[in-house]
Amino acid sequence: MSHSKGHPKGLYLIFATGTAERFSYYGMRAIFILFLTKALLMDTQLASSIYGSYTGLVYLTPLIGGYVADKFWGIRRSVFWGAIMMGIGQFLLFLSASFLKSVELSHWLMYGGLGFIIFGNGFFKPTITTLVGQLYEPGDRRLDTAYTIFYMGVNVGAFIAPLVCGYFGDTGNAEDFKWGFLIAAIGILMTIILFETQKNKYLVSPTGEQIGILPDAHKLKESEEGNNQPTISKEDAIKKALFFSGLTVVLFAVFKWVFDAEFISAGIFSACIGIPAYIIFDSSLTKIERQRILVIYIIAFFVIFFWAAYEQAGSSLTLFADRQTDRSIFGWEMPASYFQAFNPLFVVALAFVMPAVWGFLNRRNMEPSSPAKQAIGLFLLSLGYLFIAYGVKDLQPGVKVSMLWLTGLYFIHTIGEMALSPIGLSMVNRLTPVRFASLMMGVWYLSTAAANKFAGTLSGLYPEAGKAKHLFGIEIASLHDFFMVFVVMSGVSAVILFCLTKQLQKLMHGVK
Repeated sequence: MSHSKGHPKGLYLIFATGTAERFSYYGMRAIFILFLTKALLMDTQLASSIYGSYTGLVYLTPLIGGYVADKFWGIRRSVFWGAIMMGIGQFLLFLSASFLKSVELSHWLMYGGLGFIIFGNGFFKPTITTLVGQLYEPGDRRLDTAYTIFYMGVNVGAFIAPLVCGYFGDTGNAEDFKWGFLIAAIGILMTIILFETQKNKYLVSPTGEQIGILPDAHKLKESEEGNNQPTISKEDAIKKALFFSGLTVVLFAVFKWVFDAEFISAGIFSACIGIPAYIIFDSSLTKIERQRILVIYIIAFFVIFFWAAYEQAGSSLTLFADRQTDRSIFGWEMPASYFQAFNPLFVVALAFVMPAVWGFLNRRNMEPSSPAKQAIGLFLLSLGYLFIAYGVKDLQPGVKVSMLWLTGLYFIHTIGEMALSPIGLSMVNRLTPVRFASLMMGVWYLSTAAANKFAGTLSGLYPEAGKAKHLFGIEIASLHDFFMVFVVMSGVSAVILFCLTKQLQKLMHGVK
């Protein structure tokens, strides 16, 4: 059965579920760095470190969630329990903001809330994304468009969230942050109700079967045995798991004590090497499958530099909006958190423009390959930071600039994101063997985990009066210096990736 014209109705249920969940996540993110600095009175460096650790771990736990979904729970159960945990986490943040006078209690409630959101997101994020691919037959050309539609849903939630949570939470009164977190908790409750009441009706495969119930690994066991897939004994599997666990521990020790990384950084960076190595050496993989997974790894490495610069939106760019951007509009001062609504607004506006551009180029045999689109995304990210670096050149401390500079940066970054992110999700789905579907989506997000932790470290370089900041011995003395770090980092990454695109296409073995 083929849906040749429209998309399966299940896509729109996933769209709505993702919208509600992302409303919760981005509502909290819009005010979190401001909550840390204005309510919990942390300095920029400590607040950036906590923010980076939180967002890094949010993208690390999808590996655990993806594995549990593939092997044990199935997708639907993972989505449900992930949403439950995130709801508890948001409510704990509400309590944290409600007990600001009890400083120690407030801090513990905040860390507890982050913990629940981190693990809940780990179960929810890779599985809801994987569901999109299961609605379509293998090779369906509508898949790129489907991921773009799903991505638009994510950004509808991300657009509304800062406006609503920011309106009630970012008022200038530290005690009002709690209302922003409470509204985010309500967003998760809506997610649970929507998904649980509609899933049986709409989440079906092209042949009419229910999807997301059985774990993928269990569901595919018989067909893989019938296809003479290589098998591995239980004893060999245990030896392999122990070897790569040991490798990850050694890497952790190297990052922690040789490179002096803090605990969470060492954990994320060692997992970024050990876990992908464990997967690519799986004996059930054929040579072509292994090469396709290698392509995902190589591109994921470059994507780290994209997200490390892009994710400044929730930290240093929010601080820039708060401290050095003129936010007055006809006598009304716009909350700094509102700027985080600009990017998703632009995503929604461009959601059908970018696929149309790729379609126009495809009809003329000029459409770039998936790796080339990732390189274009990195180049546009560099261009956005070059734009704002020019805007703040020779800017004196305390002087505020027009909001057009920050708006322009977000617009350019959004075009880059649309070239990179939905295409990357679709590419992972097309290159990954189905038995590793959720786990490999978790590995893709693992690169984002490293990027977000790296982003927190870079955000700590945000220049402050009387505090010298240094990167590799280079002094970051001004906002211009700070933004140029991202210009160089993403620009160099774009050039190198673009030079590798033809070789990567060969390793993809016909997958576009």
